[in-house]
Amino acid sequence: MPAGSRIEEPSARVVLEARNVVKTYGHVTALDGVDFELRAGEILAVVGDNGAGKSTLIKTLTGAVRPTSGEILLDGVPVHFKGPLDALHAGIETVYQDLAVAPALDIAANLFLGRELRAPGLLGSLFRRLDKKGMREEARRAMGELKFRLPAIDNPVESLSGGQRQGVAVARAALFARRLVIMDEPTAALGVRETGQVLQLIRSIRDRGLPVVLISHNMPNVFDLADRIHIMRLGRRAAVVTPKTHSMNDVVAIMTGAATA
Repeated sequence: MPAGSRIEEPSARVVLEARNVVKTYGHVTALDGVDFELRAGEILAVVGDNGAGKSTLIKTLTGAVRPTSGEILLDGVPVHFKGPLDALHAGIETVYQDLAVAPALDIAANLFLGRELRAPGLLGSLFRRLDKKGMREEARRAMGELKFRLPAIDNPVESLSGGQRQGVAVARAALFARRLVIMDEPTAALGVRETGQVLQLIRSIRDRGLPVVLISHNMPNVFDLADRIHIMRLGRRAAVVTPKTHSMNDVVAIMTGAATA
């Protein structure tokens, strides 16, 4: 099925929405009345030239930056995230470019980093012993569902390739996300084969029912994955298009101001 064919109806439920969001830093306007809609069951790519406002928009949606004005809604309910933990607790998982993995820990420990399972009974509640066996079993199950192949689950992450490390970070987001997953340049600095693995992993997340926001400069990846493309220019939303209606050249022209949608 070609990219863009999954989300056909404009009435599809909006999971995450921004209305007229403005963010200023002194006399600098980073976001100038931006609207944004992520629909259920889609991969929405966010593209734009450097300085277009992509990063500020995503940071605003995930609580890392508080907007100067405007409104953000999650499943139709206004939210006011005071920090990234608020977004995390609301079911929004974000995979950043730096991955935030602990190289010396094994794959299972990284999947549960900061959310470790405690051993049952007094060992866990009183002595706070970790349920390492349970975490490894859950890690194997999660990786199996996502169809992402990795070495033994107790291997340290530092022994993995760049693509495999990216897979661990993405799998962690998929394991704990309840509402949506946001990915910032997930294939940056990866080879062709590893990029293919990560793209398939993103598709698996969507197929499990979680909508995905994909920030990327890689237009072939965007057109391979995205159902819709949100184009940023000079702190504004320039257009929202689909790979069915617009070509890569069309999108680049809108990004640079050479054309309008």
